[in-house]
Amino acid sequence: MRQLIVNADDLGLTVGVNRAIRETHTDGIVTSATLMANGAAFGDATELARSVPSLSVGCHVVLVDGIPVSEHASIPTLLEDAAAQPGRFSSSISSVAARAMFKRLDHDQMVTEIVAQIRKIQAAGIQVTHLDTHKHTHIFPQILRALVRAARICCVPAIRNPFVPARSLHPRWFSRRPRLWKRYGQVRMLNTFVSRFRERMNRAGLATPDGVLGVIETGSFDSSLLRHALTNLPEGTWELVCHPGYDDADLRASRTRLLASREEERQLLTSPELRTFLKEQAIRVISYREFAGS
Repeated sequence: MRQLIVNADDLGLTVGVNRAIRETHTDGIVTSATLMANGAAFGDATELARSVPSLSVGCHVVLVDGIPVSEHASIPTLLEDAAAQPGRFSSSISSVAARAMFKRLDHDQMVTEIVAQIRKIQAAGIQVTHLDTHKHTHIFPQILRALVRAARICCVPAIRNPFVPARSLHPRWFSRRPRLWKRYGQVRMLNTFVSRFRERMNRAGLATPDGVLGVIETGSFDSSLLRHALTNLPEGTWELVCHPGYDDADLRASRTRLLASREEERQLLTSPELRTFLKEQAIRVISYREFAGS
């Protein structure tokens, strides 16, 4: 059996992103979303989540390119060193990756901040069904360890598996899309961490899908790439990561690189043709709530 969780990231980023996530859930195939506790449209997002209880809501943990929820003095190793950005996380994923690899991010400080983000969402009356991280930083074992500890503290039952299935990493898929080659190489290299991820999930007793689709294609997803990925989807439960939104003034004022692509994804995720294709492929679409409950 093949099952697919369709998760929209960045809930709470802008009101337009929130509206697009609602539409792709009610009129499309999105079943789950992850909410940014430090997002500019957090209040609007919590109202959405309470009004649409069928949408499974998780926490999109931000440790890069954002503002912390905790007091700055309590998490100094997580913050940007540059005086130009006081009180912010580093805007560079490369910088965060280096700190994680060389264990310069304090474990207890990471747990403090992750727990604060989760509890802010829970305090709004929302059941947090799963966790993932902005820019997939929990690929790195040091950050994953803190995320797992926070999940257990806050009783969150599931965490995204951020690793792309091996059969999706054949270079011929991307031979005509050179702008994806860099991300393809990064994902292939980072897949060396997959065995440690699975071991930690098993030890912690947390639910996690078999892998993720849409990471390499972020910002470039179209119907042909998505159909190709779904046609070759192995048996098991997988997660499709998506970023629907409206390319409006609020989005352009945010720090995201994903602009017009969010409009394209919104249209793709609500297309009747995609629903039909999933039925033809005998792929069952489920939510994180359903997955973690089973």
